[in-house]
Amino acid sequence: MTLPDDTPVRQPPPPPAASGAARPRWWIYRGTGEPLRDTTLGDLLPPPPPWRAFHGGPVLGAPPEDDAETTRRLGTHRPAGHLSAFAHREAEMVNAALMLRRPLLVSGRPGTGKSSLAYRISRELRLGRVLRWHITSRTTLHRGLYEYDAIGRVQDTAALRAAAGEGDPDGRAPAAPPSVGDYIQLGPLGTALLPYAEPRVLLVDELDKSDLDLANDLLSVFEEGSYTIPELRRARRRNPLVRVMTDDPDAEAEISGGTVNCRAFPVVVMTSNSEREFPPAFLRRCLLLAMPEPDETDLADMLAAHFGQETAEEWGGPLITRFLERSRGLGGLAIDQLLNSVHLATSHRAEGEDADLRSLVESVWHRLDGTVPGLGRE
Repeated sequence: MTLPDDTPVRQPPPPPAASGAARPRWWIYRGTGEPLRDTTLGDLLPPPPPWRAFHGGPVLGAPPEDDAETTRRLGTHRPAGHLSAFAHREAEMVNAALMLRRPLLVSGRPGTGKSSLAYRISRELRLGRVLRWHITSRTTLHRGLYEYDAIGRVQDTAALRAAAGEGDPDGRAPAAPPSVGDYIQLGPLGTALLPYAEPRVLLVDELDKSDLDLANDLLSVFEEGSYTIPELRRARRRNPLVRVMTDDPDAEAEISGGTVNCRAFPVVVMTSNSEREFPPAFLRRCLLLAMPEPDETDLADMLAAHFGQETAEEWGGPLITRFLERSRGLGGLAIDQLLNSVHLATSHRAEGEDADLRSLVESVWHRLDGTVPGLGRE
């Protein structure tokens, strides 16, 4: 949301004393996990750089919430009482991305929690459902923007005409073809670029799995904040306004003239497992964040969020220590392997079974380099 130059920008409430005074007052995203109260991101966010201002419209309403998915990803809300050096750096880069309206490219080893950053941003800034675009080697920019079911439209048109008896001796008029908008669905990227009043959060997961051209294809979309749907553009004189489906469940949006122009540039979190390099022109338009290995405090907080403080205290200390030791020995384990083991340990627990349980929970900590114990090299 753009504010006039003479409009004072409201500051987020100061953090509690226990959260530490190390968080600069200019931060909007504070990394505490505490959702904004009595204010919105639109109230706090200063105007964009002139070269990153977008003016799409008409402005859409707030996106849907998805608290169940956020809780599944992050666990229950637990405000952070500490700020590690990396968490400080992470919050700095998120705030820079917010203010510069630039994508954030998060790199690191698989299983270190890169994707969860998008959900933390969305929950803290109250930006609604996270739009997730999972990338594979077959992913194209077109599918991220929208899909058009041309075959389905042809089949439905033929069925309507047959049902109306087109060409029969009675001379009844042929049925009108169905609206083209009924066969267009915006993808995650296409939905994120709709003219929302506040930014949508878009997670572009595992970008390094993509075809070599995808990063270059994204350049113009990220720079312009807009895209065209040719199927609607060709029909704009007959149908200047067309309603299409979006990536949100049961949601629709109205497209004018076949072109989508964003208003608030989305918060784009792109993850990479560092399996390939990206073109310099692409990197120049992104902010970069390298995700480190989680430490004991990070893992303890995750256990408490998913299983409760009591379980985290009972199982966290020694189990986390062994998990980190095994992770170093095997070249890195994933966080969800630790979560899986604690769930196994606490689901069907009986007196006298602790030794068996500990053996079981550690059996799920297998290496992630493709080597299967007993079948490959150790």
